Amino acid sequence: MSFPNPLDTFFHEAEDLLQQIEEIALGLCNPEHSAAPSNDAVNHLFRAFHTIKGSSSMFGLDDIASFTHHLESALDQVRSGQLELSPALAGLVLEARDVIRDLLTAAINGGSAKPSNAGAVIVALERLCAGESDAIRTPEPNSMAGWEIHFRPPRDMAQRGMDPDILFAELRELGPVVIRGTTTAIPPLEQLDPNELHLQWHFTLLSGCAIEAVKDVFIFVEDDSEITIVPLCGAAAQPHAAAMPTELATSAVPAASAEIPRERAIAERNAATVRVAAEKLDRLVNLVGELVINQSRLTQAAARHADQDLAVPVEEIERLVSELRDSVLGIRMTPIGVTFNRFKRLVHDLSAELGKEIELITEGAETELDKTVLDQLGDPLVHLIRNSIDHGVETTETRIERGKPRRGKVRLTASHVGSNVVVSVSDDGKGIDPASLKAKAIERQLIAPDASLTESEILGLIYLPGFSTAKEITSISGRGVGMDVVKRQIEALRGTIEVSSAPGQGTTISLTLPLTLAIIDGLLIQVAGDQFIVPMSAVTENVELTRSDRGRNNGRNVFAVRGELIPYIDLRAHFQIDGQPPEMEKIVIVRHQDQRVGLTVDRVLGSHQTVIQSLGRFYKGTEVVSGATITGDGRVALILDIAGLVRFTARPDPNPARSPVRLPQPAATRDVQSPLNPF
Repeated sequence: MSFPNPLDTFFHEAEDLLQQIEEIALGLCNPEHSAAPSNDAVNHLFRAFHTIKGSSSMFGLDDIASFTHHLESALDQVRSGQLELSPALAGLVLEARDVIRDLLTAAINGGSAKPSNAGAVIVALERLCAGESDAIRTPEPNSMAGWEIHFRPPRDMAQRGMDPDILFAELRELGPVVIRGTTTAIPPLEQLDPNELHLQWHFTLLSGCAIEAVKDVFIFVEDDSEITIVPLCGAAAQPHAAAMPTELATSAVPAASAEIPRERAIAERNAATVRVAAEKLDRLVNLVGELVINQSRLTQAAARHADQDLAVPVEEIERLVSELRDSVLGIRMTPIGVTFNRFKRLVHDLSAELGKEIELITEGAETELDKTVLDQLGDPLVHLIRNSIDHGVETTETRIERGKPRRGKVRLTASHVGSNVVVSVSDDGKGIDPASLKAKAIERQLIAPDASLTESEILGLIYLPGFSTAKEITSISGRGVGMDVVKRQIEALRGTIEVSSAPGQGTTISLTLPLTLAIIDGLLIQVAGDQFIVPMSAVTENVELTRSDRGRNNGRNVFAVRGELIPYIDLRAHFQIDGQPPEMEKIVIVRHQDQRVGLTVDRVLGSHQTVIQSLGRFYKGTEVVSGATITGDGRVALILDIAGLVRFTARPDPNPARSPVRLPQPAATRDVQSPLNPF
């Protein structure tokens, strides 16, 4: 049995703490935030940094511990009322959070490189704590700010007559210095030799002096000591009028008694949570997929033998497998709010970069998606939000001229629609002008000048490779790489993308995604000797269609259900399946968006737990199927993509002689990826 690596656990917990730090700091950076933040926010920040500092020190990550100490000290001053938690300090907390994240990344990768702006953050933080009101932003990392020094003296230093305080005094002559002692190397009392020195020190020297001057301080102890000198990169440090105090790292200030229940609740929540590697979950889902397929074969075998003694346990196994499937897939379901939270920082940073005032509003954060889908959704959403901020929302001056609120809004929403999740990115900006869009496409020779396009088709031009409406190339947009990539990524997830816009009012881009890429409930249907799967979540009802019913509507593919005319798709004709339909056909009525559509089939075989398999590369471009599955008798059934099938049949056909779509032969199993892997 393998046990988790404690260091890996620390890295995961540190990521969670950094996420909490970012959320709180972003709220404090908001100019509309009250000037008197709650004690809860201050205490939460302090505890988060203190936890990171203590755990880092325990695992020997001294660079993280020493850097985090500066934040902890500043927040401690806020807790005691000596310093105000202003937007300026909140901004420094955000930048410090990025530094710690980079240090963690370096530690994970086995490196020890210090981020280039670490020293700049320390300098700005010390200036702010000293009461310098101009320390609103961190200095640019363009010159030397000072030195980080780690000093581990020889154990017999005191026996040689050397006093560490003399070294401290010499360092203070070079500039302001923060001195912290480390006691981790002190042995237990019964093993302690009072004549030996077990302390270590870490110095932050805020001085632009040369490294030789720092080395000269330790010249008489350098042979037997462990000395590390690392430069702080940032603007030249401004010496303080008063000497910086000598400090020894201390334990955290106890939280107020009123917060004990909250701490206990957090501890209980963490104790009830188990971290599991994603690879283990993937393996578990694969095994459940194989179990579902074999359970289906067992059910069919039991039905053929008509043995009551066999039927009862088989039915019980079917129930247990269904519950196991739902439980395993439920483990993989993750609230989309985990992904939404990361975009708050993106909007904050891009708004500052572009000089715009923009607010991000999120809705439906509790909506759950399969982790596999969610992991691949981040990059498309990043691009859509960047587009909304850069292309959509106007500048503050322009919005005021047009009578709009000075603060623009980018809205990120998620909601369940049947078996799908719809994620929308909308803004209240200038919208998309179809005429300008078409003119830009003609200018870039992406369409012919005389092309006749509907408004929907014109909006679809943004998906063309190389298309961009930006007038100049910036660090955010203008290179024509983006929406075509987003469209391909969403389609790779078996999803769809739609854009709608109203000039002067804003733009909305909606992504429709499946809940999971693994296992679904399906309806097994048959046309001649071929079997297909229709997602059960799309099915509303089944009705019968006779040959006489076909002839009552002048050859049109529509039929009446309780007085409502519903169009239907003849699967036999569209898939070029040989043979004559039976006298009495079945119509499976499915719902696509806001309309109902029928699918004509020979037989409805019943429900089927469908393990989704990807088709081979040869059928990658097939539009009307989203995958395949293996039925209980070992045959391959294609899974119909309802949205793709409706789009294909509704598409105007410029060539009347064009043959209907040909699907891959369901009887051939060699093109289905094996072994079972729904991802």
